[in-house]
Amino acid sequence: MTKLSKRIDTHLQAMPDQRLRRLKCSNLLEGGYVEHNGRKLLNFASNDYLGLAQNTAVRERAAEWAQVYGAGTGASRLITGNHSTYDLIEKKLAQLKGSEAALLLNSGFQANSSVLAALLNTRLHGGVGKPEVLLFCDKLNHASLHFGVQAANAKQIRFRHNDLRHLAQLLEKYKDSEQAKIIVTESVFSMDGDQLDVPQIRSLAKRYDAFLYIDEAHATGVLGVKGMGLCAGGISDNELIMGTCGKALGSYGAYVACSHRMKEYLVNFCSGLIYATALPPQVLGAIDAALDLVPGMDTERRHLAHCSTIFRSMLQDEGIDTGLSSTQIIPVIIGSDKETLTVAHGLEEKGFLVGAIRPPTVPEGSGRLRVTLSAVHSEKQVENLGRAVIDGVARITDAKV
Repeated sequence: MTKLSKRIDTHLQAMPDQRLRRLKCSNLLEGGYVEHNGRKLLNFASNDYLGLAQNTAVRERAAEWAQVYGAGTGASRLITGNHSTYDLIEKKLAQLKGSEAALLLNSGFQANSSVLAALLNTRLHGGVGKPEVLLFCDKLNHASLHFGVQAANAKQIRFRHNDLRHLAQLLEKYKDSEQAKIIVTESVFSMDGDQLDVPQIRSLAKRYDAFLYIDEAHATGVLGVKGMGLCAGGISDNELIMGTCGKALGSYGAYVACSHRMKEYLVNFCSGLIYATALPPQVLGAIDAALDLVPGMDTERRHLAHCSTIFRSMLQDEGIDTGLSSTQIIPVIIGSDKETLTVAHGLEEKGFLVGAIRPPTVPEGSGRLRVTLSAVHSEKQVENLGRAVIDGVARITDAKV
């Protein structure tokens, strides 16, 4: 073995078993189910919030575009991969989001990491040795946002999670600075399910002349006018709003809604667009179909919100901590890795698949079940899950006594 191989082996062996991740075979099924490790389970671990991954119209358009246009695009978008349907979809996205322009990228992680790195490029802000950008970041931003900051070798000024009063204090502290100010946050937080006060943060950004970067991955399709996110409508030149197509839209890919000037800048300086093979036609077809469907799915969104309220209320009535969740993402905060996994395994035995989230994804001591509901779940299924979670948490609580 090489030295590196030995070090990798030692590093893996040193990991506690509760922290060691392993890939498991899963296939999404209709009706909110999943085949997981050979078992059919009710799926409460997926980001398919509207059930569009199995939607007939989405699948048919994906197949149709693959049949007509081929299996791949053959190159990056700047060479020969800018398929003719890209323009169609980007115009549709811009119209739905209320922005001048939109730009499709290959994934949410790629978008956040490479777009943010492009915005923090030292050449944009005066070159090496010049004053740094003042970058204000929510403490619990997604890993992809932190990665983008690291890729640019930039420093963060972190504000307490979703605490806009703290953000205002930090902005006030630097109000006389000539450095560019950028605020980076999410509209719905992926591990806590709480929401950003978008009007308030827009007001702060305007008052302190700060550019606003908001990740709408978990709001896209679910919240806002026509389900187009909490930021939809009137996106200004001083904002960039990111969203994904692989969650509520049911397929894959990501987009940014922005100004024409920002789109031109990213086409020239965003590594995730410049150096990546373009999305294949079948994925573009699925995105296009989802964008046609989502604006008319208010009934599904109301059902999803109703079921989310029912589930939270059931747990809260039993004194179980669901954090500040107000969306379809509901954390069941347990604490230790071992206890979190124990409850998750117990739920799986009862026919429910729920994500067991442990550090470093969440802070130490905040291990949790991450329950994600879908519009295809029935009220009865959600209530059954609630009773199973309450029973599982009660068992570990009784074991401590």
